[in-house]
Amino acid sequence: MSENGLLTLIFQKIRGGDGDVLPILRTIPIFEGLSFTDLKKIELVVHKRTFMPDEIIFHEKQPGAGVYIIRKGSVRLTKTVNEEKVRISELKDGEFFGEMSLLDEYPRSAEAKAIRKTEVLGIFRPDLFDLMEHNPKLGYRVLLRLSKILVGRLRETTEKTLKQIE
Repeated sequence: MSENGLLTLIFQKIRGGDGDVLPILRTIPIFEGLSFTDLKKIELVVHKRTFMPDEIIFHEKQPGAGVYIIRKGSVRLTKTVNEEKVRISELKDGEFFGEMSLLDEYPRSAEAKAIRKTEVLGIFRPDLFDLMEHNPKLGYRVLLRLSKILVGRLRETTEKTLKQIE
């Protein structure tokens, strides 16, 4: 079974009509500034899934498949360091994680686990690439925003690392 087929079995695809998805997409920096029409196109590739408390969303070192947006709930990101799980971050409603995997299948750098009952929206690389192939201008805008976000995070990490060295 293909990666996309497996994701479709695990996640329920939203087909319009789920009224509160567009307002959530509007708040995500990757989709900032997109028109209503473009957001409707993205909505067509959004999947929805509910995770129970302590359920793993993805494991560290698992190949990345897509970005997750927390619709309702909270998620803890942890990294294994010297065989111990170290908390990196706790995310809540409207926050997103896993966006680098929209560009490549590099293994996840952390584990994501639901803290409480959590509903997430997922956008997976194969669906996004298919959308971009059929809508190159939309694809360009999304990739440009994603690149700016990743560059900003890289700069922030570089600055923190340099401060630790000094």
